[in-house]
Amino acid sequence: MEIVVYGMGHASRATRVQWALEEVGLDYRMEHTSPRDPVYLQINPMGKVPAMVVDGQVMTESAACCLWVADQRPEAQLAPPSGSWERAQCERWAFFVLTELEQACWLKAKHKFALPEHLRVPEVIEAAKWEFARSARVLEGALDGGSFLVGDRFSVADLLAVHTLMWGQRAGFEVPSALMTYAGVHMMRPAFQRAVARDG
Repeated sequence: MEIVVYGMGHASRATRVQWALEEVGLDYRMEHTSPRDPVYLQINPMGKVPAMVVDGQVMTESAACCLWVADQRPEAQLAPPSGSWERAQCERWAFFVLTELEQACWLKAKHKFALPEHLRVPEVIEAAKWEFARSARVLEGALDGGSFLVGDRFSVADLLAVHTLMWGQRAGFEVPSALMTYAGVHMMRPAFQRAVARDG
């Protein structure tokens, strides 16, 4: 099986997919790209990273990529078994991270630099800060002082949450100290360290 991950380096969303691949021990090749590259736009017309190409077949959206990776090596236990209640909870928190916590980071990024300048509305950045704080409180409550969002082991839900908390911190949002501790523990994982080293 040939797996190619397209990303931008510097801890983009592609890092999530690399991290998942490193966790389960699947070989892959990393390709750095620009989202505006016409060749890359043939792979992902949205012009966003990551894209993962598996034996010529394209997968986009980081959570979908990570869950697919987890299912390729179930013995690595990066996600609970399909159809289980624990799997539903894993997907619940994975999607919460993307639709609530991450969207605040992306909202700020769009109105700081990603959108064409004439479409930016600087006033929404305060709303993004409020939304991030609200979602962070919910995440903190779900952890309740623990180290895992689902059961008693690291999963795709934690991987996505930790990466998004890093993004939030870089974006200048306030991350509660308990969540910083949670993220710091998982950022010490060897698989994460390998993914960052390959990110360039």
